[in-house]
Amino acid sequence: MRWILALPLLLSAAACEAKPAGNSATENAIPTAAEPVTLKAADGVTVYGRLYKAAQPKALILLFHQAGSSKDEYATIAPRLVEAGYSALAIDQRAGGGLFGKNETAAALGREADYLEARPDLQAALDWAQARHLPIILWGSSYSSSLIFPLAADHPQGIVALLSFSPGEYFDSDKQMIRRAAAKVTVPVFIASANSKEETDEADPVMAALPKSAQNERYVPQHGVHGSSTLIASRNPEGAEANWREVLAFLNRVTSAK
Repeated sequence: MRWILALPLLLSAAACEAKPAGNSATENAIPTAAEPVTLKAADGVTVYGRLYKAAQPKALILLFHQAGSSKDEYATIAPRLVEAGYSALAIDQRAGGGLFGKNETAAALGREADYLEARPDLQAALDWAQARHLPIILWGSSYSSSLIFPLAADHPQGIVALLSFSPGEYFDSDKQMIRRAAAKVTVPVFIASANSKEETDEADPVMAALPKSAQNERYVPQHGVHGSSTLIASRNPEGAEANWREVLAFLNRVTSAK
């Protein structure tokens, strides 16, 4: 198991929702390569997404957003993954909002959904991905970074790795659910969090619950923020590039052997 510990972070993030910050027009631009996708969850809810295609993808990455957010959380992250050789599908979960841009799934639902209600949305994305016959990588941010563990534990077919940004036991109905699921995940896992006591106290038990493996990586950056925003320069100007290097190195490691 690899542990990367850096210097203390001066500014910590909220436990489950990042605070809104200004977006540049460049960061919010949707590349022409992105295609709209609609999926149908098992309970009939329409899930809206955006597909970013690599020419010869090493894997297909499923991108799940944080609380109060949408697929636009990945408007700058997904194109960089495409540049690195990965196709990516970012979806709007029903538990979300307009932090980065409109959440079409939540808007169509017409009411506020809780985190656990988003599980069928993640499942719909995985079902769609499994039909593409590519190696699948699950990527979650905040509450969704926790939900990818039971998703992978219950439906492991085709999944080759997980990237979990700021996970924790965020679900009041069962404060052991994520650790129990993590104990069943046998593929390589990358867990990142901001270097604050609040975040590490949430993420460390999830890491400890994983089966022991040298392929797993616990990353606490010198400069980091909550969730996948740790890779967005406008939200983490001091640390985004260093954090990208760790993420891309992990992705290369878990896909180069495939």
